Order: sequence, then C-alpha cells, then structure tokens
Amino acid sequence: MAETSEKMTKAVENLKKHLQGLRTNRANPEMLHGIMVEYYGTMTPLQSLAAVSVPENMTLALNVFDKGAIKNIEKAIQVSSIGLNPQTDGNIIRLRLPELTGERRQQLVKQIEKISEETKIAIRNIRRSELDAIKKQEKEKEITEDDSKKEQVLLQKITDDHIHQVDQICSEKEKEILTV
Repeated sequence: MAETSEKMTKAVENLKKHLQGLRTNRANPEMLHGIMVEYYGTMTPLQSLAAVSVPENMTLALNVFDKGAIKNIEKAIQVSSIGLNPQTDGNIIRLRLPELTGERRQQLVKQIEKISEETKIAIRNIRRSELDAIKKQEKEKEITEDDSKKEQVLLQKITDDHIHQVDQICSEKEKEILTV
C-alpha cells in the first residue's frame, strides 16, 4: 500500500508541477519550463542557457550566459505556446506578461480541468492495477478473503484522499486565475 500511495503522490506532484507552468497574472520561472533552444546544433533547455528571475510581478528577466545564443532563445520563446514577446537589452531578455482577458482565463480554467481529469485517471489506473494484484493474491490463497476486503477498503481510502488533493489543488489554481 505504501508503494501505491507513493505512485499516487507522484501523480499529484506531477499535477502541481504542470499547473505551475500555466500563466496567471504573476510571473513564474516555471512558465519557461519545457522550452527547448537550438544551441550549436543541439536542443538545450532554456534554463541551461540563462538565469531566470522575476524583477517585477508581471515580468520575467533572462540573464543569458552566452550572447551568441540570444537570437535562438528569442526565436524559441516566440514559437512556444506561452504567447510572450521577448525584448532584448544586451545580455538580458525581458518577457512582459500581458493582462489576462476573460476569454483567456476561461481557456486556462478548461485546461486545468483537463489536466485534473488526466491526473485522476492516472490515480484510478494505479488503483485498478493494485486491486487486480489483491484479487490475484486472494485467488491464489496468499491472503484471506477478509484481508482482501480490508486491503480493498484501504486502497479506496488512499485513492479518495489523492483524488481530493487533486480537486483541492485545481480549485485553488482556478481561483487564482479567475481573480482579477
């Protein structure tokens, strides 16, 4: 059960990490997570090429280590799905977040709901595989029927706790996005 709980916790942690990348009205370095830049013929994570800071609430600043990579970083940011326009000043690239429109906020909420449902499905799949293992143990007489029922009840409680965490995390993120 501890292993199953750990797998479900990893699914919840993955959800948190994924939601950090969603753009709200506050700049967050995690927004740039996953952006790959072509650097001397190799696709390199943006965080390896620049130090990311948040000088203001609505601005990200990238202090680029190699001046020769600035054009490629700008291009990678422009083609990414974050929708920000880079402004370069020497070795610093600034990314100013525009105000979120009502329509964009609703799109983000729908995206959160989709990510939430995918996480819940992952948790339920973990539960199903563990449930199959419990039933197999019972069928092969490795555990008694009573022990099997106790394990199933415990498994359902662990699953419900993790689903509740997912709902709570997503509702907080939705509130954050819908707050003007």
